[in-house]
Amino acid sequence: MPVVVWVVTVRVCHLPQSYDRSIVRAMSDRHLHCLVEIPKGSRNKYEWDEQLQAIKFDRFLFSSVVYPTDYGFIPQTLAEDGDPLDAMVTVSEPTFPGCVIPVKPIALFKMRDDKGVDDKVLCVPLEDPNWSSIDSLEDLPLPLRDEISHFFSIYKTPEGKVVKVDGWFSREEAIAVIDESHARWREQQSRLALERG
Repeated sequence: MPVVVWVVTVRVCHLPQSYDRSIVRAMSDRHLHCLVEIPKGSRNKYEWDEQLQAIKFDRFLFSSVVYPTDYGFIPQTLAEDGDPLDAMVTVSEPTFPGCVIPVKPIALFKMRDDKGVDDKVLCVPLEDPNWSSIDSLEDLPLPLRDEISHFFSIYKTPEGKVVKVDGWFSREEAIAVIDESHARWREQQSRLALERG
């Protein structure tokens, strides 16, 4: 089977200067990278700002809950809600906003919010021995699955926003959503290139 390689360039801003980092994704073994926006255990909501080319503080969670995993996105994807595809990464210790983690997808968490479909890919880090042997949703401890489901079902409630959790789906469905999101991103990039002339 031929190996397809994507090169993703992510600009990470650090004061006082910016630098580019290339991220390589080898599709043959389904390994990819996640750019962390929010570390595990945080109530601060950070988001990547495309215009600023930086991670910015969005808000403090009104709920008295914390993110159960590191949380961010898979570069070069465009989810159905118009944002990069969300990703959760199980980690032994929280990382930091802007950290790039080599991961493999193990499951898909489906939910909907006020913007529509809001799928999230659950990943495990390749270089964390506590998690790297996990290959599928069935391998994930049930208490963590329940914690993630509970977190996403209530974290927007104090803001008056309704969230509908559709539940957990297989690794294969996660990979299909990743591929669809990457195709959507490529189409968007092609349209933007045509518009620029």
